[in-house]
Amino acid sequence: MTAAAGTRPILDGMDEEEVLYGGVANAGAVVRIGPHVLRPANAYSASIHRFLAALADAGFDGAPRPVGFEPDGRERLSFVEGDVALPPYPPWVQLDSSLASIAALMARFHRASAAFDGTGLAWSDEIADPDGGPLVCHHDVCLENVVFRQGEAAGFLDFDFAAPGRAVVDVAHMARMCVPIDDDRSAALLGWTAADRPARLRLVADAYGLDAGGRLEVMASLDATIANNGAFVRRRVEAGDPNFTFMYTAMGGIERFDRRRRWWGQDRDRFITAMT
Repeated sequence: MTAAAGTRPILDGMDEEEVLYGGVANAGAVVRIGPHVLRPANAYSASIHRFLAALADAGFDGAPRPVGFEPDGRERLSFVEGDVALPPYPPWVQLDSSLASIAALMARFHRASAAFDGTGLAWSDEIADPDGGPLVCHHDVCLENVVFRQGEAAGFLDFDFAAPGRAVVDVAHMARMCVPIDDDRSAALLGWTAADRPARLRLVADAYGLDAGGRLEVMASLDATIANNGAFVRRRVEAGDPNFTFMYTAMGGIERFDRRRRWWGQDRDRFITAMT
């Protein structure tokens, strides 16, 4: 993972902490020390470590391996080598080939996840599938949580919101953030350039391997998420989270979500046509 300019270099002893920038919830609190990453642990980290270990046992190499927990409360994970795109997103990560590779990696991830039984473990419900589901999903595959090598998705990061759910909901979350399913003004704030977004959503469905029923379920999940109008972000803002408050303000506050909802009402049929 390529860190942003201004981070401290790792010294010969490999014991200096290098801040890895990106993300919102843990912005500025994730560091690299040699082959490992230290990041804040939470109430679900033990479950997530069991899940990550099971993914590795299933042959999935696109996620960090759990190492353990530090006395200061942080978790230790393996460092995943590659490049991570941060806003404003560079042109290479906006290519259709990059998007297709994310969808293909997600299909591999879900096949590996299917062998894991997360019943009885503690999972975050903040953005999880409200109906639950048969496999543990990531639920937060945005560009900042994807590691690329030579322009192709090679790994996923930040499993804090992993929880049992349905694959189609996980795909919809990813598509919303990586197609992106968003109005032009909001997308431009993150550096997205103009693109045929309905065609890119179809590309996700094709690269993942969704059948006709799965494509309709993705559309239904997008409908529900957009109608929810940023409830997760607003909850974080109302709770006083400074990182989410900064992002919320920078993106235009509630008008950002209202704008997307109006846009979806106007353009949704174009996405339906592309997916059928």
